[in-house]
Amino acid sequence: MSDLFVLGFEEVGTANLALAKLRQLQKECLIELEDACVVIRDAEGKLRLRQTVNTTAVGAASGLRIGLIVGALVGILTMNPIAGIAVGGVAGASGGAISGSLADYGIDDEFIRSFAESIEKNSSALFVLVKRSTADKVIPEIEPFKPRVLKTSLSFEQEEKLKAAFAAWKLMHQARRRTSQFND
Repeated sequence: MSDLFVLGFEEVGTANLALAKLRQLQKECLIELEDACVVIRDAEGKLRLRQTVNTTAVGAASGLRIGLIVGALVGILTMNPIAGIAVGGVAGASGGAISGSLADYGIDDEFIRSFAESIEKNSSALFVLVKRSTADKVIPEIEPFKPRVLKTSLSFEQEEKLKAAFAAWKLMHQARRRTSQFND
């Protein structure tokens, strides 16, 4: 089961930077993302949403693969494998693209749009659906972006622990900065 996290950031570009960091951590096998969406509200209050999963492209790619295989098999049976592959590939990609565009994968789009209305002007938010993570290694990597936990699908106790962990890292960073200022 996946967990949903909505993190708010004070600056417009910070959600994109945090997502890039999460993708880097995914390459290191510290987190497994199922879906993500960056929401930006500019100074005029206009919302921009950027989904990370293009369901039309995913559907077209999988449809193409299936169409090529089925087309090749039908082409062999009809003694014209090249035509079978061509027709099967086109039909599979088209069907896959249509089914992909109709699919709603990951975080519900309506939820994102309705929740995004509450985001402050000149700020950003990151909606993340996480399959699994190593929280004690991920949280310190995300904390420098100064996220605010806006919403999660965690239990109340787990959400409070997450908020406390971000607060603890923030206090630790402030203490380090004060110490380094005195040492200079």
